[in-house]
Amino acid sequence: MSEVVVKRIYAEPDPADGTRVLVDRVWPRGIKKTRAALDLWLKDIAPSTELRKWFGHDPARWEAFQTRYRAELDAMPDVVARLRELTQRGKVTLLFAAHDDVHNNAVVLAHYLR
Repeated sequence: MSEVVVKRIYAEPDPADGTRVLVDRVWPRGIKKTRAALDLWLKDIAPSTELRKWFGHDPARWEAFQTRYRAELDAMPDVVARLRELTQRGKVTLLFAAHDDVHNNAVVLAHYLR
């Protein structure tokens, strides 16, 4: 597997990003599709709406969120396989919109893929 990194979608796109994949279920506010420079929007791999709302980016719920999100990922092997296939081709940058660089679904997903 090639390198998998996470990056806020609000950061400038960089050719070194490799394949850019948005992993949020909801389109980020204020981002035009042309500026996003996406290769893929894989919203099906994002946490369920229920889980996302429950978590609310509350660091106190981080451990439980990771466990629940991993269980959701286990239940969608086809979607995960699609993303794993991209990682076999080269560097993949998982894009997210959250303000918190540490407590977000892209971080969990990157660790899950590794």
